[in-house]
Amino acid sequence: MSATYNFCAGPAMLPMPVMAKAQQELLDWSGQGVSVMEMSHRSPEFVALAKQAEQDIRELMAIPNNYHVLFMHGGGRGQFAAIVHNFLGEQGQALYLTDGLWSKAAYAEAVKLTCTEQIVEAKISHQIEANIAVQLPDFSQYSQDFRYVHYCPNETVDGIEIFDTLDCPWPVIADMSSCIMSRHIDVSKYAVIYAGAQKNIGPSGLSIVIVRDDMLKLPQLPQASIMDYRLALANDSMYNTPPTFAWYLAAEVFKWLKDMGGIDVMADINRQKASMLYDCIDHYPLYKNNVVKQYRSQMNVVFHLQDESLTAEFLTQAKQHGLVALKGHKAVGGVRASIYNAMPVEGVAALVKFMTEFAEQHSSL
Repeated sequence: MSATYNFCAGPAMLPMPVMAKAQQELLDWSGQGVSVMEMSHRSPEFVALAKQAEQDIRELMAIPNNYHVLFMHGGGRGQFAAIVHNFLGEQGQALYLTDGLWSKAAYAEAVKLTCTEQIVEAKISHQIEANIAVQLPDFSQYSQDFRYVHYCPNETVDGIEIFDTLDCPWPVIADMSSCIMSRHIDVSKYAVIYAGAQKNIGPSGLSIVIVRDDMLKLPQLPQASIMDYRLALANDSMYNTPPTFAWYLAAEVFKWLKDMGGIDVMADINRQKASMLYDCIDHYPLYKNNVVKQYRSQMNVVFHLQDESLTAEFLTQAKQHGLVALKGHKAVGGVRASIYNAMPVEGVAALVKFMTEFAEQHSSL
């Protein structure tokens, strides 16, 4: 059977060694005679797994001691609400930077949960002629004392990534669902980092929240106990039954990342993959990417065919070559290749080879 490369934006492919190990251990985990899915989350064996997972992500991301790591329910959208409820309070204000679909969704959720005066939007994506760029705001223009500033460094739908750290006087909260552990970040520059697991961590159903301890002293809004960060911390992320299988797979992904050499090694691989793909797009007139180069996502390469009528044929032929889930998001159309940590260089090379052949077949157009 020829290789199949899954470019899905999420739930995304998992590392093959992790999948193979999960398959091997599915019926008998750690010599227990039962699946990890059947183990009590309060058993000594699973508690040990959870502690090791936290230790590994702390090591991989160099998380300082004054930050807590929570393994939460709810995915990224769940955290949109949890952020508001955990930190805003009745009198607080927050600034939301919007540069794509997901940051706009976080902003919309915050507005829905509060009085509109509490939430301020700053649109930071804009067009330069036909291309999309990002311009961070001059934070000195705001007279408010914001409880936090929220943004999404990598927009999966729009193919935009912000590589610079925000320089602002308020606590920064980042939705890193699609870029966490893809490159080194200085955790100390953020008050909160959260991420849905289904791109670089594991399967859907789990979220990681990295929260600085002083943030947990901010006033809260009423919320469901299951999304209360303070309650999660007091109960080692096990206030209620957590998504144990997703947690197990995340733990295995952390081990795999360590075996690969850590995040700096992974960052080099990710830069190589993205460069291969963007070089192909830029070389052939058939393809176009309209994001200014310095803001092009390394995780989600979004492009269109100059002749949009060829898109369906492109996707059909790609699938025949074992290149699947390349259809662009319905909001923007076109093609999207998500190349998270688990996507090997060979997968991107196979896509580039197909794109080259396809472009040469249609070079007369």
